[in-house]
Parts: sequence; C-alpha cells; structure tokens
Amino acid sequence: KGELIVIMYDIFFAYAEDADAAYEAKDWEAYKEALRRGQRALGELISALDFRYDLAKNLYSIYVFCRDSLAKAMYKRDIADVKDAERLMRKLYDGFVHAAKEDTSAPLMRNTQQVYAGYTYGRDDLVETCQDSDTSRGFLV
Repeated sequence: KGELIVIMYDIFFAYAEDADAAYEAKDWEAYKEALRRGQRALGELISALDFRYDLAKNLYSIYVFCRDSLAKAMYKRDIADVKDAERLMRKLYDGFVHAAKEDTSAPLMRNTQQVYAGYTYGRDDLVETCQDSDTSRGFLV
C-alpha cells in the first residue's frame, strides 16, 4: 500500500518538472496544464489520508498548502511557488519511501497478472511481458 503513495509523489514530481520546463520555454498553456495535473496528484494524496490518525491532519494541511502554492504559481506565473511546494514534498517523500520499505501489509490485489513494462527500443515503444498469462488466476468457468 505504501508504494502507491510513493508513486503518487513521483507523479507529482514529474508534473513539477513539466511545469519547470514549460516555464523556461514560456509555454504558458503547458505550464498551466502541468500545474493542474500536479494539483490533481495532490488531490489523490489528500483523498488517501486516513483521518483516524493525527498525522493525517498534519499531512492534509501540508498538501493543501502545496496545492494552493501551485494555484498561486499559476496565476502569478512564478515558478518559485512550485519550487517551494516541491521542496516541501521532497522532505515528505523521503519519509514515505522509508515507510514503504518497511510496509509488510498484504497486497491490495490478489490473483493478478505480473506485468513488467519498460522502454526498450525507443522513447515511444513500450513492451509489456506477462508471466503465467495462460493460468486461470483462480477463476474457473
């Protein structure tokens, strides 16, 4: 479960990088779109919070601050707010990476195929390999 949170952080960082590149190129439409996507990633992190724990309230405040920083960066066209949000998220990211390594909870899904995907020949070519693709995975008809 912890690895999914780490992946959401990675997605946020990718959009922050996209915003930075668009800002440098002065491509304002791409800049705004990258910031909107970053806000959606933060929205997913917010929705994943479990408010039964006090830590969730603190994380909520941080995520909302970062989301608001991206909104401010959008209307001010100032990358500094994006950098501030990214810096704050990087500090949290390190903790989640460490926690994900120690996560011993059961997988979220069972009876699923193992899929490995990677770029092998070029930037636009994606090759997927499924292992045990002809097994029933527990379903019989």
